[in-house]
Amino acid sequence: MRRILVIGSGGAGKSTLARLMSERLRLPLVHLDRMYWRPGWKETPKDEFQEIVSSATAAESWIMDGNYSGTMDIRIHAADTIIFLDLPRLLCLWRIVRRQLQWRGRSRPDMTPGCPERLNGEFVSWVWNYPRRQRVEVLQRLEALTGEKHVVT
Repeated sequence: MRRILVIGSGGAGKSTLARLMSERLRLPLVHLDRMYWRPGWKETPKDEFQEIVSSATAAESWIMDGNYSGTMDIRIHAADTIIFLDLPRLLCLWRIVRRQLQWRGRSRPDMTPGCPERLNGEFVSWVWNYPRRQRVEVLQRLEALTGEKHVVT
């Protein structure tokens, strides 16, 4: 395991698991949120973000956390191991609320400086609907990798 991708719903624990694995395995840690968001919660343009992700995945080794479906194919192709944190939506919702309380008004270590923690209806809705919308597609993608990649759900 030299290129590990950690994916899952918001609040599933992707960044925490990636950080712990990075420390344990001594592999470079890449948080996609830090690459995507610019200070003030400004989005990186799509084409530029794809170039950034392509460059990051070209490295010899890494642990990368995040979803960003627009770059999922790039990351899956480059990864040798994919970990899908498939956790219940209520647990994920609780965790994003807890995270908001813990980091209120400050940027998390896995987030771009200048992006203080926020909790809005759009993000809550995304986490709530993840099992019905994104989960099915993720499971199909991972099933198609049987025998090709090491997949852990």
